[in-house]
Amino acid sequence: MQTTFPRLLLEHAKARPDAPALREKEYGIWQTLSWSDLAALVRPLACGMAERGMQRGDHVVVIGENRPRLYAAMLAAQALGAVPVPLYQDAVAAEYVFPINNAEVKFAVVEDQEQVDKMLELREQCPQLAHIWYDDPRGLRKYDEPGLLALDALIEAGRTFAAANPGFFDAEIARSTPQDVAAMFFTSGTTGNPKGVVHTHFSLLDRAAAGQRFDRLTEREEVLAYMPPAWVGQNIFSYAQWLACGYVVNCPESSATVTIDLKEIGPTYYFAPPRIFEGLLTSVMIRMEDASAIKRRLFHHYMEVARRVGPQLLDGKAISFADRLSYRLGDLLVYGPLRNSLGLSRVRVAYTAGEAIGPDLFTFYRSIGINLKQLYGSTETAVFVCLQPDHAVRADTVGVPIDGVEIRLTEQGEILVKSPGLLKEYYKNPAATAEVLTADGWYHTGDAGFLDASGHLKIIDRAKDVGRIVGGVNDGAIFAPKYVENKLKFFPHIKEAVAFGDRREKVCAFVNIDFEAVGNWAERRNLPYAGYADLACKPAVLELIRECVEKVNADLAQDDKLAGSQISRFLVLHKELDADDGEMTRTRKVKRGFINDRYRVLVDAMYGGKAEQHIETVVKFEDGRTGSVSATLKIIDAKTFPAIRKAA
Repeated sequence: MQTTFPRLLLEHAKARPDAPALREKEYGIWQTLSWSDLAALVRPLACGMAERGMQRGDHVVVIGENRPRLYAAMLAAQALGAVPVPLYQDAVAAEYVFPINNAEVKFAVVEDQEQVDKMLELREQCPQLAHIWYDDPRGLRKYDEPGLLALDALIEAGRTFAAANPGFFDAEIARSTPQDVAAMFFTSGTTGNPKGVVHTHFSLLDRAAAGQRFDRLTEREEVLAYMPPAWVGQNIFSYAQWLACGYVVNCPESSATVTIDLKEIGPTYYFAPPRIFEGLLTSVMIRMEDASAIKRRLFHHYMEVARRVGPQLLDGKAISFADRLSYRLGDLLVYGPLRNSLGLSRVRVAYTAGEAIGPDLFTFYRSIGINLKQLYGSTETAVFVCLQPDHAVRADTVGVPIDGVEIRLTEQGEILVKSPGLLKEYYKNPAATAEVLTADGWYHTGDAGFLDASGHLKIIDRAKDVGRIVGGVNDGAIFAPKYVENKLKFFPHIKEAVAFGDRREKVCAFVNIDFEAVGNWAERRNLPYAGYADLACKPAVLELIRECVEKVNADLAQDDKLAGSQISRFLVLHKELDADDGEMTRTRKVKRGFINDRYRVLVDAMYGGKAEQHIETVVKFEDGRTGSVSATLKIIDAKTFPAIRKAA
C-alpha cells in the first residue's frame, strides 16, 4: 500500500467524517470519536510536538493501555516523520532503560500517574528524556518536573502554533513517503537485551492490506483493543488494519472490565493469543462445575455433538440431517448462550497467534461455531505470513502463505520467509540484522516446520528448542517442548508448563496450577488452603495434575513421532512464573534457558530420582520490593504408555 498512516487518517476524515473511528469506555459509558474528530485532535497534537522540538526521525515512546489519545499521539508523531516506539505498560521502570537509551528517546507520551512515575524514576539513567506528556491528569496536579506536561496543554500550545503556521501540518504529512520508518517494536528479549525492530509505513500497511483482502474485511468491522499496544499483533489489528480498513476500534475501560466490554461490543473481528482463549475456556469449565447435574449432563452431551459436527459445518462439509438437527438443538440450548456469554456471538473471523495453540483448545472454539483460525508471523514480518482460509482450517497447520509471501526451508528444516512486510533492520544492530536477513532478502524465522501436500505450513517448534531424547527406551526420539506444554495447558487446572528433555533419556516438566480454577475445585471439595504455595502442594492437587499429565501421555502415545516426549516425572511449582521475576516475557512466553538455570536444583532433583526437593526463590512484588518464597516440592512419577504403531 503506497501511502502513510497520517494520509489514511485524512482520507477517512474526508470521505467518512462522521463515521466512528474510536470508542472508549469511560465511567461505564462508551464515548465515540469520529474520523473528523480524530483528525481535529491529531493536528494540534502534532503541532504541539513540533513546537516542543520534535523533528523528523526522532523517537517517541508511547506507554499505556489502548487509549484514543495515545493512538492520536502516535499518528501525530508519524505526521511529523517521527517514530513511535510503544513499550509494555506493565513493565517496571528498569526495563525501559535499555530501549529508551538504545533509541535515544527524548520524548515520552504516557497514560497516567503510574507511567509518569516510572519515567521520572529513570531520568537519571536516561538524561536525554526531556519531555514527558501524560493523558490522564489524576494524581498529577502537584507534580512540578521539568518537561512534564498534560496532553491538554500540549494541544493548546499546538493550536497556537498551527494558527501561526497554517500550512505546517499538511506540508509535513506531504513530505513523508511510504518507505519512511513508521514505528519501532522491541522484541521480548528471551535470550538477552531486546532488539528494536524497525518497520516502514509500507511494510506495515502492505501486510495490513493483504490481511484485509484475505478475510474480506470492511469498515463495518468492530474490534476490541485490549492487548498491549507494544505487542505487534495488537498494533497490527487495532492500528495498521484499523487505518487500512477504516473499521471501529473499541478501547475497554480497564483490564478488569475487558470481559464485560467484550460482551457489550460484540466484536466481529477478534484477535487473541492462545492464553486468552485458555482463560476463557477455564472460566467456562469453572462455571460448568458449579452448575446443576442436569445442566452438566446437557453441556457434556451437546459438546460431544459439537466436537463431531461443528468443525465440519464451519468447513462447509456435508452433514447428515440428523446431525444438523442435533447441532441446531445444541446451538439453541448450549452453543449460542455460550458464545454470548464469552462475548463472541457476532465474531465473523477470529485469529490466534503468538505461540502454538493446543489442538483440543482450538477445536473447542470451532466446535461451538466460532470461526477461529490460526495465523503465522512475527514482529519482524509485520505479523501476516500465513493465514488459514475459510473452509480449509486444520488444528495442525497455520495456513497458507498469503499475497506477496514466499516460503523456503533450509536443509535443517528452518523456515525462511520473503515478504514485503519484512523489517527494515534491527535498530543500531547490524550484526543481528545480518544474522536474520540474507543478502537476497530471505528472513530466518528460527522456527522449524514444513509445507504439507496441500500447501499448508506446519510448525513443529522453535528450531533451537526442538531436540532429541538421548539414551533409554526412547533414544533418538524427537522432543518438541512447546507441543507438550500446549497439551498440558489445555486442561483448565494448568496455567503454565515448562518441559525438559533435550539430550536426556526422558522428559520431565514443571507445572503452574491455575489458581482460580484449582481454588474453585478445592473449595467444592472442602479442601482448605492458605494461598498459592499451600494449594499447589496439596496431595489432592498433585493427584489432579498427575491425572492431567497421564492423559497427555496417553494422547502423545498415539503419535509415533512424539510418543518419546511423554512426561515421566513432574512437579508443581510453589509460585507462578512471572515476567517481573524474569521468568517470562511481557507476552507470556517462557524464558526456557532462564528457568532451567534458576531452578537447576529442581531439574537435577527430577532427573536424579529424588522424591522431593526444598527450594527458596527470590520474588519481586508489584511495588518493587523483593522477598522470598520457599517450599519442599514433591516430585511425582507419571505413567507412560507404549507408542501405538499406526498401520501403513
